[in-house]
Amino acid sequence: MKTGTSMVLCAALLISSGQVLAQDAATFATRNLTPETALKAAQAALKKCRDSGWQAAVAVVDRGGVVQVVLRDRYAGPHTPRTASGKAWTAVSFRSNTGALVDLTQPGKAQSGVRNLPHVVVLGGGVIIEGGGQMLGAIGVSGAPGGEADEACAKAGVAAIQESLEF
Repeated sequence: MKTGTSMVLCAALLISSGQVLAQDAATFATRNLTPETALKAAQAALKKCRDSGWQAAVAVVDRGGVVQVVLRDRYAGPHTPRTASGKAWTAVSFRSNTGALVDLTQPGKAQSGVRNLPHVVVLGGGVIIEGGGQMLGAIGVSGAPGGEADEACAKAGVAAIQESLEF
C-alpha cells in the first residue's frame, strides 16, 4: 500500500470511529444562564426602556423556554409580563428573533399557521441570547411603542451580558 493511500485510510477509520463514539453517547452537556446573568440582562433591558421613556416588562427564558426572570415596570400594562415571556419563549422555540418571524408568518404565507400555535407571540421584541456559538436563552420585552422599540430594549439587555457569555 502506498504511504498516501494508507494515510487516507487511517484518517477515514479515525473519522468513522469518532462518529460512532459521538452517536453512542448517552448524555450531553449544555450551558445555561445563571439567574444572576438573566437578571442583569433583564435589568439592562428595563433601563433602556425607562431611559427612552417607556414603561415595559422584560422576561428572560433559558434555552428550554423556561422563565428565569420577569421584571415589570410600575406603569407597564397588565398584559406586558405575559407578552414579554411569550416573545422570549417564541424566540427560543423557533431559534429566531421574533421580529424576523413577523413577515414570515403573515396571513397567506406558508408559515402563517405558526401564529395559531399555543403560547406563540409573533411580535418584535424577542431576541435570542447566544454565547460561544450556542443558544443560551432569549429575552423578551413588551410595552415600548412597537416591536422595533421592544427589540431595541431587548438587544440592550443582551449587550449588557454578551462579554461574559463568550469564552
